[in-house]
Amino acid sequence: MKRWALAFATLFGIVVPIAWLILASLRPEAELFDGRVLPSAITFQHYAEVLSRRELRGPLSSSLWVASITAISCLALGTSAAYALGRLRFSARKNVLALLLAVSLFPPVALVSPLFLLLRDAGLLNTTLGLVLPYVSFALPLTVWLLTGFFRELPSSLEDAARLDGASRWQAFRWVLLPAVMPGLAAAGIVTFVFCWNELLLASAFTFTPEHQTLPVALTLLRGRHQVPWGQVLAASVVTTLPVVVLVVALERRITRALTGG
Repeated sequence: MKRWALAFATLFGIVVPIAWLILASLRPEAELFDGRVLPSAITFQHYAEVLSRRELRGPLSSSLWVASITAISCLALGTSAAYALGRLRFSARKNVLALLLAVSLFPPVALVSPLFLLLRDAGLLNTTLGLVLPYVSFALPLTVWLLTGFFRELPSSLEDAARLDGASRWQAFRWVLLPAVMPGLAAAGIVTFVFCWNELLLASAFTFTPEHQTLPVALTLLRGRHQVPWGQVLAASVVTTLPVVVLVVALERRITRALTGG
């Protein structure tokens, strides 16, 4: 009974804010703060205004590009590293895993200043590449950790059978092990994508124009000349949050397995 109560309380705390956000974004501007639970009418004016604003169209495209490129890069680099850490036996393996864990736990705020100077000297400030590189450096350790757990779960007989049939280590990895961990790759890619989609600190420090800013940064800068357009802010919050919520709910089992597999 206590577990059910705890689960209900957790679900209530997650669902109610999202439901309120969606419902408030459909209210007329004059009814946003009138205290009523249900609006007198449903309007999509806030969404039309948000989608027509240039300040948000650019960040939406930038967020998609940055998150997608980062996820693909982390999977391409992290898969081979996870295979080595999960399947091969060498003396420094535990040290490498500990180092990856230490890097993933390091607070990004402590590296903003040195990263800013490095990107400035390299001419990468306010560019997509200048945002992808820091994202990859912070997301790659998590990707390697998640995939290492999946590679460890695979029975050694799979690879041994491939080697006995004449396959090289690379061929066994490419044609036998990689398809077997495809659910893990999907889950790790989703986790990395969500991390980049929601990240605010680095994006606000390294980008300056709407063409290269991400949606979280644009959302913090969304304001009118004389007052804050709260209806547009709420609609923009839904546009930013809802795709990630739908993606996570649809693939919740794979993500849970990825987070607990190691």
